[in-house]
Amino acid sequence: MAWRCSGATNAELIQNLFAASLITSPAVKEAMMKVDRAHYCPVPSHAYEDSPQSIGHAATISAPHMHAHAAESLLPFLSRPNARILDIGSGSGYLTAVLAELVSGPNSRVVGLEHIPQLRDMAETNMRKGERGTEMLEKGKVRFVVGDGRKGFNDEGGEGWDAIHVGAAAVEVHGELVEQLRCPGRIFIPVEDERGEQFVWTVDKDVEGTVTKKRLFGVRYVPLTDAPRP
Repeated sequence: MAWRCSGATNAELIQNLFAASLITSPAVKEAMMKVDRAHYCPVPSHAYEDSPQSIGHAATISAPHMHAHAAESLLPFLSRPNARILDIGSGSGYLTAVLAELVSGPNSRVVGLEHIPQLRDMAETNMRKGERGTEMLEKGKVRFVVGDGRKGFNDEGGEGWDAIHVGAAAVEVHGELVEQLRCPGRIFIPVEDERGEQFVWTVDKDVEGTVTKKRLFGVRYVPLTDAPRP
């Protein structure tokens, strides 16, 4: 059904997803309305299709309904004042920008982590195509860095993350990510099992540090692995 939600404009795409209940939260709908997907797709004429698209370097931008699922799953932690969010496998930067629209407070931070330098640069360039994205980058609300997503990311303060989104399929829920999660906090991560099947999991850490995992639904993502060799 998702492909039927495609639109001629960004607003039409998001409205169609909302009407089909692929977006259910008004907050997520508003955030996605503010981020023009055409700024983040290599072929702007295909930007408003509800489908994944190649962005080069063996990477893709996920279908908009998948980004909506991720944002809604993490929303209780995004809406916390001055939330700190890590977006692993940030790719073209689209979801990073949407997540940034969902956090509030002068000290809120969203970091896009990418293991391919060219994609890190692409994401920042894409965000600068709009005034809101440019402002977020210049104020330090959003930044993009290069690193191994399997190890997470510890910035200067080492303060951890209220929410971690992983945009590529891991072979396990990496311990470094759980360690960097705040109490409480949530990870949204696709994991590939021994049969080669992929499922999205949420990993929650409560106020006492107890970790629970829940399997949600089947997906197909590119692997969370080393950068492809030239």
